[in-house]
Amino acid sequence: MNEAGSHGGTEGSHGRTLTQLAVLDVGVLEKVTPKKRAALGSWGVDSVLDLLWCYPRRYIDRTRQADLKDLAVGDEAVVLATVLSVESRRTRQGRSLVQLEVDDGTGSMRVVFFNQAWRAKQLRAGAEALFFGKLDSFRNKAQMTNPVVDLLVGMEGHVQGSAKTGRIIPVYPQSSKVGLTSWEIGTFVAEALRRAGVFADPLDPQRRAELDLVDRTVAMSGIHAPETIEETIPARRRLAFDELFRLQLALMMRRHALEEGARAIRHRVDPAEAQRASGGFPTLVTRFLDSLPFEPTGAQRRVLAAIFDDLAGPRPMHRLLQGDVGSGKTVVAVATMLAAVQGGHQAALMAPTEVLADQHHLAIGSMLKGLLVPDPERLGGERPLSVRLLTASAPAAERRSTMEGLASGAIDLVVGTHALLTDAVGFRSLGAVVVDEQHRFGVEQRSALREKGRGAGDGGDPDLLVMTATPIPRTAAMVVFGDLEMSVLDELPPGRTPIVTRWARSDLEAIEAFERVRREVAAGRQAYVVCPLVEGSAKIEAVSATEEAERLAAGEFKGLRVGLLHGQMKSSEKEGVMASFRDGALDVLVATTVIEVGIDVPNATVMLIEDAGRFGIAQLHQLRGRVGRAGHESYCYLLGDAASADAAVRLEALERTTDGFELAEIDLDLRGEGTILGSRQKGRSDLALARLARDRDLLEDARRIAEEITEGDPSLAQHPLLAEELRATLDEEDAAFLFKS
Repeated sequence: MNEAGSHGGTEGSHGRTLTQLAVLDVGVLEKVTPKKRAALGSWGVDSVLDLLWCYPRRYIDRTRQADLKDLAVGDEAVVLATVLSVESRRTRQGRSLVQLEVDDGTGSMRVVFFNQAWRAKQLRAGAEALFFGKLDSFRNKAQMTNPVVDLLVGMEGHVQGSAKTGRIIPVYPQSSKVGLTSWEIGTFVAEALRRAGVFADPLDPQRRAELDLVDRTVAMSGIHAPETIEETIPARRRLAFDELFRLQLALMMRRHALEEGARAIRHRVDPAEAQRASGGFPTLVTRFLDSLPFEPTGAQRRVLAAIFDDLAGPRPMHRLLQGDVGSGKTVVAVATMLAAVQGGHQAALMAPTEVLADQHHLAIGSMLKGLLVPDPERLGGERPLSVRLLTASAPAAERRSTMEGLASGAIDLVVGTHALLTDAVGFRSLGAVVVDEQHRFGVEQRSALREKGRGAGDGGDPDLLVMTATPIPRTAAMVVFGDLEMSVLDELPPGRTPIVTRWARSDLEAIEAFERVRREVAAGRQAYVVCPLVEGSAKIEAVSATEEAERLAAGEFKGLRVGLLHGQMKSSEKEGVMASFRDGALDVLVATTVIEVGIDVPNATVMLIEDAGRFGIAQLHQLRGRVGRAGHESYCYLLGDAASADAAVRLEALERTTDGFELAEIDLDLRGEGTILGSRQKGRSDLALARLARDRDLLEDARRIAEEITEGDPSLAQHPLLAEELRATLDEEDAAFLFKS
């Protein structure tokens, strides 16, 4: 690794580029021995860039750090001390006990660990560490019991002057498993920073001033080697912006790349059809909207107008439709597909499960009953619109018939699962694709369905509408679905009533919930009982549901008709149970989360969720949305204690509001973005510092500037430093796709 002064990049910036750091093995650092190189590798740190992106998780401010001589019993404090001696033994009760004597230069104390025998190896005599805990007194000696520990100097290190006298000590993530201490990581980082020197900056001074951001060199120094705690704030802000900016650039480039080689199908649809005001003869879309037993909401009409504008436009549609439970997404999806069918094309709706696909098929078939499409080969020149279902478990003859109908064009609209993606399925002219519950599908599956359009008829790219009933905070949606245009259904159709939600904390409240079920069944209604989530095994979950159905049928619901539905049942069995419940042959359906989305039984008015504290907010909200679908007052009972403070916040939030978007924001604050973003992005460009809940302003700025840059330069040809950074930080597959030219 050459010392500071290496030049790279451009855009008027000189200095060390991320690409140069990404290709430098971390072993080039003098302090990194072969043994430590192996440890870093097993920890996921292979390059100097990986190392510099291992940010401190917190800082110790030596100016505010307590000295032992100044502490009183009961004080909670951080003490930086050196281990003088270590003793390890067993108590009379058989528990392991590790006892340290430590000294901070102003006094000494005893540190005791119960049931943490490994501490004897971690904290040997001579090690320097930060001990965070409450000071007690035992036999007239100051003592901390089971404190939080950050090891700064291990036996193989030497106590550095900076560790003793530095005012701010960065505390890095450490791993005793691979033998890396915070102090060692800090030593490696300090060497890397010194030898890297000045960093190339892809943002020019004007842009940085506009965004109130420090330059990258100042940011790197401020995050790893601050002289004051205040320095870390602008440093984190700049580096968090960089993470979000790289993500948004990649998403904008993906959108441009998809549009670049796209062959649009110009559908014969007028945006005014959303208002049923296009004039002339009634189209399929207007006939469908006229046939609805209710007036579409303003939100539905607004979203349809945007979709029809896309369908008639010069580029294939790539749109995300978010709508809360019961907001009327299915009506929008059907109108979108009919817009393709009325121009002589076909449409497909893909759902993640057979139960959901079956529900969609039934609902859509019912909505479109009696609609006719032009057919010059038929007497009268028309035939009924054809809607079919295609799943992997369909009988072979039925599957063959469906595939023949799709290939010939005799089938206008198909609803299916992953079975639609198989090579054997071909279309005469696929004009529109709707993907439901997008979070269950990857980008690759979306692309595979689009390719089926290219291989059919006139070879155009089908328009794509992606739907999710799991509300996503706007910030998370910008990161996960940034390559899609976004629409939101934010009104409930007439007849949807807010669901009364109760958290039944006590046995008495649980009895009230079971009584509610009996009262509703007596009034001719139906109920769901969702069994606890069993981690790790669908089979165990099925057994749990089976046992609970038997217990309830013999106990609380004795005399009622109780059915069972779980993921381990055969498809035909699932369909049979759902048909019985829909037809009213069952009073209560005991189920696992297989009913989470898409199940629509208007007569069901009670949802009981057992051990509700084990479910996430989104899942609870989806389950609650299975009731309240026909204007009858409906109820949701959340049974059981909260196992944690977070679980209590979740259950209280569900009790307080039925607004899915408000719940999504609470979920983001509780869980962070990790579980929401999932496997959105591989490679180095995950979010290490940026937090969507607190960095909304940075994300908005990153989005705006990424759009500005890619609008005039979609391949970043005029921004070579940015292009170079993206290549270095994306995974190989994404980089190859975005920079294929």
